[in-house]
Amino acid sequence: ILGGTGPEGSGLANRLARAGEAIIIGSRDAQRAQEFAKRLQEQIDGSAQIEGTDNASAAAQCDVAILTIPFSGQAALLKQLKGIWKPGTVVIDTTVPLAASVGGGPTRMLGVWQGSAAEAAAELLPKGIPIAAALHNLGAELLAGDAPIECDVLVCSDEEPAKQLAMELVRKI
Repeated sequence: ILGGTGPEGSGLANRLARAGEAIIIGSRDAQRAQEFAKRLQEQIDGSAQIEGTDNASAAAQCDVAILTIPFSGQAALLKQLKGIWKPGTVVIDTTVPLAASVGGGPTRMLGVWQGSAAEAAAELLPKGIPIAAALHNLGAELLAGDAPIECDVLVCSDEEPAKQLAMELVRKI
């Protein structure tokens, strides 16, 4: 989970680890990711497979990368990771392009030239790295707990295997 120490990423890490998925939490700060992974593992039961590292190392190791960073950092991170992805890695993009007032919360949607944040991300991924857009309607507060989540989640992709994989992970949340 790239950006896994942020609110959305940590909630997804919590949910997916509880569902039995092996989790690599990526962050700009590897030590922060390691500390978060240790805390989460202790909260769950100690047997969950969770590790923390920097975003680049996480991307290099994973078969499925869930992108949970703010839209403002999306392009820079994906450019940094351009030569790192393993062939066949699937990217699931949760990014919602929101504008925030200075020091405040999100105030409105941003227009994206490509049409969506996932389409913008797809332009920055190497050929052969499929992307699916998903989980945009599940906020961090909802993901942070362990109560069942009762809602629909829209999953979009031009790549059928990426869409199917994203739907499988959504069902586990």
